[in-house]
Amino acid sequence: MSDAVSPLATPFPALPAIAGVTPRVARAGYKDWGRCDLTYVELAEGTSVAGVFTRNVCCSSEVELGRIYVKQGLGRALVVNAGNSNAFTGYRGREAVEQIMAQVADHLGCAKEQVFVSSTGVIGVPLPKDKARAGVESALAAPECTWEEAARTIGTTDTFAKGATATAMIGDTTVTLCAIIKGSGMIAPDMATMLGYVFTDAAVEPAFLQQLLSAANLRTFSCITVDSDTSTSDTVLAFATGKAGNAPLASFDSPGADAFAAALEDVCRQLAHLVVRDGEGAQKFITVHVTGAVSDESARRVGLAIANSPLVKTAIAGEDANWGRVVMAVGKAGEPADRDRLSIGFGGTWAAKEGQPLADYDEAPVAAHLRGREIGIEVDLGLGDGSATVWTCDLTHGYISINADYRS
Repeated sequence: MSDAVSPLATPFPALPAIAGVTPRVARAGYKDWGRCDLTYVELAEGTSVAGVFTRNVCCSSEVELGRIYVKQGLGRALVVNAGNSNAFTGYRGREAVEQIMAQVADHLGCAKEQVFVSSTGVIGVPLPKDKARAGVESALAAPECTWEEAARTIGTTDTFAKGATATAMIGDTTVTLCAIIKGSGMIAPDMATMLGYVFTDAAVEPAFLQQLLSAANLRTFSCITVDSDTSTSDTVLAFATGKAGNAPLASFDSPGADAFAAALEDVCRQLAHLVVRDGEGAQKFITVHVTGAVSDESARRVGLAIANSPLVKTAIAGEDANWGRVVMAVGKAGEPADRDRLSIGFGGTWAAKEGQPLADYDEAPVAAHLRGREIGIEVDLGLGDGSATVWTCDLTHGYISINADYRS
């Protein structure tokens, strides 16, 4: 992880232990850095698993195998490698993943299909099998670590560790969710974000857990962007150990299902915001709120067009109230829009209404707003009831510096 912490960073929260979940970390030495870079999480027998994965067609073997085996619905372990994405590495990359799965499965006495592997870092370099084997062996024997240690270990260009927690009532039982995530650049997911993991002691049937995670993803991870680039390794997995002892949730007809769904979405939203707050070179956290669209999905696409615009993002970095760039981004989104119904504002101050600059527009409060760290962009299309909120960050020289030197 980077030594220079993002100005948008937040302290790592106090995350409680989750019954049936044991995290450990070790140093595999995938890169020449003096820290742990392999995370191993052991899960109780019978743990349900659900996942969402990148739509990048040049994805890693970790993603390919995860997509297949998550459908079986059971997970006994998670291994995360940092410093090497193992993507675009052919059969050698596949062999490395299968080696890790077999090694952990042999240790636990479970099917290898219940071992999930993620890797993140440089693309095009096969994961060294000797280092992976030694790293896993060390992790299996390591003492249980804290959630913060696990969160730091999965990071690459991240500048701070990211975690979130929430609780929900299922009948008379309190269930807990804890989650960690890594992500800083190559963030414009069609499904998830870089690497994120949610753990809960709730009992949830795998099919319903998948339904809930997919729904939460659409309103959280699929509504963030840093740089419009979708990673080859993006993965979010949710694990439910069932150790809380609640009656298993099987559908929204199950008592407590709504509360658990809300808690899961809350955790996912917290994680999504943290990734944007650690956007490479980010100085400002930007919320784009779109209303008046023909549908919620159309509003989301308009919001992402604004959030992905280099011209909008650099204007925010320069604290320039150039609302014309927002007009441009709305118009290029490919979604229904009417120039003469469009309204645009910053931080609650409208600059243009229904296709016209406001005659009494005062830029002073907007300029003051843009000098802050938390920036709001409001867009009303005036066409319907669709709405969406998208989160992004500004684009600064720091992003160029980080990515120009990424492999060194």
